[in-house]
Amino acid sequence: MPAIEVRNLKKTYGDTTAVADISFEVGEGEIFGILGPNGAGKTTTVECISGLRSPDAGAVRVLGLDPGLDREDVRQVLGVQLQESQLPAKIQVREALELYASFYREPADVGRLLAQWELTDKATARFGKLSGGQKQRLAVALAMVGNPRVVVLDELTTGLDPHARRTAWEMVEQVRAAGVTVLLVTHFMEEAERLCDRVAIIDAGRVVAVDTPAGLAAYGAAAGQRMRFRPSAPVQDALLLALPEVSSVERHGAYLEVAGNSEVIGAVTAFLARRQIIAAELRVEQNSLDDAFIALTSHPGPSDGPHPTSRTASEETR
Repeated sequence: MPAIEVRNLKKTYGDTTAVADISFEVGEGEIFGILGPNGAGKTTTVECISGLRSPDAGAVRVLGLDPGLDREDVRQVLGVQLQESQLPAKIQVREALELYASFYREPADVGRLLAQWELTDKATARFGKLSGGQKQRLAVALAMVGNPRVVVLDELTTGLDPHARRTAWEMVEQVRAAGVTVLLVTHFMEEAERLCDRVAIIDAGRVVAVDTPAGLAAYGAAAGQRMRFRPSAPVQDALLLALPEVSSVERHGAYLEVAGNSEVIGAVTAFLARRQIIAAELRVEQNSLDDAFIALTSHPGPSDGPHPTSRTASEETR
């Protein structure tokens, strides 16, 4: 049984379609990421999973339970940290944890949570006085206070500095190490690459690809590569563009940036070698999840056809 199962989910608000048709499964013990542009339907999807919104069509299950019909049972097994969640500014950290613990049949020990998430010395601090990183640690502690089997983390690291973000990543890994399934909504590609076993990319209310971060990066590789260098002698743009492997040439001062298909690096270096031109300070940009994200969420023109249906990125490259 999947930890989370979403089938043909649809949700509209008046004339606005927030979720058009979303389906995916999350296995127990996974860290499963959801990526997508702003307005793609990510938060609406996790709110339907959490039971905070009712879908217009489709089915959602959390450990086999319906968040709409089995609301109380789902609340006992699902912990949630939502993007916009806030606490009263004057509530103390321990008070917040004790309040949330009262909602559960078998809550975690509050003192242990304070120690685990490095909040012991902030137990009597008011929420409004906490730093961004401390608020995020408290958010994770609140999501874990019911000893859940599944946790939803929506934009956990938004607004954090790089140091606090990496600390938050360690927290997510600790949650999974405790045997908890994690659904992670993020817009940071590095975060998804670091943490997630699999990732679903959502655009315009639909899942356009589901795969491992490496599988999605391979899709980005198929979409093209880029190289940047300083030529030791002048090179005409037209000569480079005449190479079938090259799709674009840009100049940045003394540097050239050349983009093309998966063979562009070899084609350009061979072209330069024939003319005895050295590609100084050569930098080849590694294909990443970011490349796949751009390729999969770039909206097609009128004659380009629709988005791909939901499938693995590795299937698209075959």
